[in-house]
Amino acid sequence: MKKNILSFFLIALCVYAAAQSPQKLINIVDDDKYQGYDYVTIYDSTNVFMEESGLSHVNMHKLVKMLSFKGCRDNNVVKIDYDPLSAYVEIKDVTIYRHDGTVEKVTNPELDYVAPARMIYWNASQKMVEIGHLDIGDAIEIQMYKKGYTYALLQGDDDSKYIPPMRGHYYDIVEFYSDQPIIKKVYEVSVLKSKELQYKVYNGEVSTAVLNKGDRMMYSFEKSNIMPVRMPSRSVAKSDVLTKLLLSTSPDWYAKSLWFYGVNEDYGSFNPTPELQAKVNELLKPAKSELDSISILTHWVADNMRYSGLTMGPGEGYTLHNAKMNFTDRCGVCKDKASLLIAMLRAAGFESYPAMTMAGSRIDRIPADQFNHSVTIVKRRNGEYQLLDPTWVPDVRELWSSAEQQQNYLMGVPEGADLSETPISPSSNHYVKIYGKSDLKDDGTLTGEFSITAEGQSDASVRGVFYGRYSDWDNAVRAELIRVAPRAVITSVNYTDNDKYLERPVLITYKYQIPNYATVTDEEIIFTPLLAKGVFNRAMSHVYFDTSIETRDYPFTDRCSRLVEVNETVTLPKYSKVAYCPEEKSVSSEYINYDGKYDINKRTLKFEQTVDLGKRIYDADEWPDFRSAVNYQRAFSKDNIIILK
Repeated sequence: MKKNILSFFLIALCVYAAAQSPQKLINIVDDDKYQGYDYVTIYDSTNVFMEESGLSHVNMHKLVKMLSFKGCRDNNVVKIDYDPLSAYVEIKDVTIYRHDGTVEKVTNPELDYVAPARMIYWNASQKMVEIGHLDIGDAIEIQMYKKGYTYALLQGDDDSKYIPPMRGHYYDIVEFYSDQPIIKKVYEVSVLKSKELQYKVYNGEVSTAVLNKGDRMMYSFEKSNIMPVRMPSRSVAKSDVLTKLLLSTSPDWYAKSLWFYGVNEDYGSFNPTPELQAKVNELLKPAKSELDSISILTHWVADNMRYSGLTMGPGEGYTLHNAKMNFTDRCGVCKDKASLLIAMLRAAGFESYPAMTMAGSRIDRIPADQFNHSVTIVKRRNGEYQLLDPTWVPDVRELWSSAEQQQNYLMGVPEGADLSETPISPSSNHYVKIYGKSDLKDDGTLTGEFSITAEGQSDASVRGVFYGRYSDWDNAVRAELIRVAPRAVITSVNYTDNDKYLERPVLITYKYQIPNYATVTDEEIIFTPLLAKGVFNRAMSHVYFDTSIETRDYPFTDRCSRLVEVNETVTLPKYSKVAYCPEEKSVSSEYINYDGKYDINKRTLKFEQTVDLGKRIYDADEWPDFRSAVNYQRAFSKDNIIILK
């Protein structure tokens, strides 16, 4: 086996050691072509040798030239991340090619540190070698070796811990894009002919070659002149739209689903304990229906299990920690919260299983493991599965966060399942409604009252005013009005109990007086209705889009579908004429609708505004309508009404 591995690597390295030395390659780089970038990767080579078990040996070889002082600083340490539970890495060789022609071998020791972490404190580590000072024009050549996988299943002895969780299979996700230019990138993998490797290139083209090597097949993928792509804020993930390669020896998603089901059942992840059973029985005493029971258990786990990942030994990857640990510790990451909910649902008599999903980007058809999040599914009496997410719904009046709509997921069920996608959640499920009436005096004083209520994800956004300020809810709520009307004197404010968020949608009611609200001169009164100004914009993430961008080349995302209704009736002082009133603005399309208008009848002014945004992920050609809707809402918040005395 070792001879075969060595032969493969010798063949692969010949690609880069052929006609020209690294120094020659460095010297022929046209620096002017890459002006404005910090460094350029001259070549980036990855060579993979897969064993029968699925264990993979990976050699990486890079040559990088510095183009700016920032590039020198960013590359003065060679670093590679890994998980000691399931991977071994080694920085084999680092060479500096100075711009004056001298060559230096880096002999500094390879150091091993715990990787920086936040909220998830597993075994992530980093190996690094300090290079030291670099100058513009210098280049570094790096050779590294890795075996194993990112996540461990159950740790064994010797090399067995480096075998991937789905034993006998291999997968990879290769990005043919970068934040800095790459002149040539090559990825090669050698697999046994008995392993049927599936692969597909998404969002672009990559040169592909397949070579017959005895009992093995070698697959080679190459792309030249990779230039960075600047994507504006709120775009979808780069992996959704830029060139990538997916490879997998797993036959399909059904096979992955069955494996995920089996590995957790075999481990006993969801076996309830007597203590857990007693808690479930206690919690479900007030339940009146099937959905009541599901809701009570989902929100209990969501609100009573802290999100914090600690190293808990074997099983940090696809195996969900068992019910006893999760119920006792009440602390874990998404898979632990999902696991505890499954165990509690089973204790209540439900059929429940885990599912995997990818928050923030798409999962494609090649069954490479494109997952970063674990959730729960429960089988309803009608035979349909329902998604539950105890990680994303603390203090949220949903069982599955609609911020995860249009998102792919894979269920681990006994019958197996294909890749699925969460449906669009109607905007009416996430309404925010602000209704008010006010009285404008001829001295510019505005008195009135208004209420705001919301549901779904909008409810959670409005309730955000309470978070982190539990001892000062009153002032926190008042500050939301003061933000748009600094002179406001709030005569009363009432709101629903945030601790009882499941009982009813949020409702906040203000009564106020605002001296000198309008600008009053001898001839005219100038003002903007209060509710047009953007009260509780915290529940309207769309208003924070950068609309200076006229066109988009890629799809873009909002937090969630959303319906906004704002209505205010203003009693006006006596006046002779309306000198200026903004015109009605509207947008009408399948998923983006806007209507904003004023109506003045004698001394009554009515402001009505509706924003209906029907999904989370939008196509690039929907940007003009979305942009117009946002700009119209902003315009009404700034445009004045002028009445003459």
